[in-house]
Parts: sequence; C-alpha cells; structure tokens
Amino acid sequence: MAADERRKHILVINDVPVLLEVFRDLLEGEGYRVSLDNFSDFDLAGKLADVKRLKPDALILDFVFGGEPLGWQLLQLLKLDRATERIPVVVCTAAAAQVKDLEGHLRTMGVATVLKPFDIDTLLAAVTQALAGGPVAVGLSPAPPE
Repeated sequence: MAADERRKHILVINDVPVLLEVFRDLLEGEGYRVSLDNFSDFDLAGKLADVKRLKPDALILDFVFGGEPLGWQLLQLLKLDRATERIPVVVCTAAAAQVKDLEGHLRTMGVATVLKPFDIDTLLAAVTQALAGGPVAVGLSPAPPE
C-alpha cells in the first residue's frame, strides 16, 4: 500500500469554493488526504454515489446549500445506507438554529458539529475525535471574537 493511501482520507462537501480550499490547505497540512466536492448541483443521489465511490474515512459536511437543508437530507441518506452508515461525519455549518433543533438526532447519529466561524483547533479536534470513534460534541461554540 502506498504511503498516500495509508493517510486518513477526508471528504469535504461544501458549496463555497474558497472555503473548500481552506479545508484542503488545513487538512493536508495536518497530514490527511483530502477530496473536495462542490455541492453546486444539489443532486442528493449523485452525492451519495460519490461518497460510496470515494469511501472516505470521514466526511465534513455543511448543512445548507442554496438556502435548502440539503446537507441534513444527505446526512440522513448516508446514515440509512449500509455502505455509508459508519462513515464518521462532522457537520461544519453556520446554521446554529438547525443544529440546536436537531441536536438530539445528531447525537443519536454520532455526528459532531462545529459552528462557523470555527476555531481551527476545534475543527481539527472534531475530525480527530470522529476518526477515533469517540464521543461526539454537538453544537460546539464558534470561535470567540477577537
């Protein structure tokens, strides 16, 4: 197995290209192998197929795409599919009200949540925790204002 294939693979799904590049730089800097998926076509079945094809070790997912809760819908599809149900997910979103409303469901699903704007260390801790299969934190506070 090549060294690159042994590194943990993180798939980031977001519809903001600049943010995708930030995630790539941050995660690759930490030694992860990173795939980016710009959720601009809003095709849920296609995204589920992409996740199955890529087989990431963990997924970072936004909740809202184009004003719709498509990330939540994709998360539900992932957790209902035997091929993807065990992939650890970190939801990274600015949709604080939705996270609060869905807190119990997210905890039951074992999904960690980091609110935007996020502290880099908080995000990395959530990814590390998700990959380790440890307990998840839901509704983590955003970074304090400077």
